[in-house]
Amino acid sequence: MNRRGRLITLEGGEGAGKSTLLAGLHDHLLQRGVRLLQVREPGGTDLGEAIRSIVLDPSHPHISAESELLLMFAARAQLVRERMLPALDAGQWVLCDRYVDASYAYQGGGRGQPQERIAELERWACAGLKPDLTLLLDLSVSTGRARAAGRGAADRIETEADAFFERVRQTYRERAEAEPERFRVIDASQSPDKVLQAAVAAVAHLFEVDT
Repeated sequence: MNRRGRLITLEGGEGAGKSTLLAGLHDHLLQRGVRLLQVREPGGTDLGEAIRSIVLDPSHPHISAESELLLMFAARAQLVRERMLPALDAGQWVLCDRYVDASYAYQGGGRGQPQERIAELERWACAGLKPDLTLLLDLSVSTGRARAAGRGAADRIETEADAFFERVRQTYRERAEAEPERFRVIDASQSPDKVLQAAVAAVAHLFEVDT
């Protein structure tokens, strides 16, 4: 019988370097012999990618905070059931670019949706699936936005004001402080190599659990 896989999630604000870290961590895990599924939120399924295109499209500026929250959880519920749980049950590890913490940070801290509302949606939509490890790339809003500005046209969320992203960052940090056993906070102002080294060190204990 396969052991259940591990769920590693990556979180952070705009320009924190998640994409670069995902690529490096993906390669590291494969080199360690891990059978791996990499997914992103919102997305990862046909339904999720369709929702992503709506949520991030700057031509839809009037999506309400409530609608945005529900759309994120609709995409998440599909991803959990269609891809993540089957992979984990088969012994694969899952590397996920954003997960539930992002809703607490963006739709909660950023948009002002009540934390208890998000928690109820999490209980309903996520089938009890929680990360084994969450890597939080922490970076000042000014630095992150300067980095993101070089990536091309901004999506709907990237057009928000600095105050929005300050609330996002603060909520992420509060969640990390509340769950230190799950979170590893990484200084994302370091070089990509240093960030990857910190992430590799953080995932090492997941291998120790399996031995």
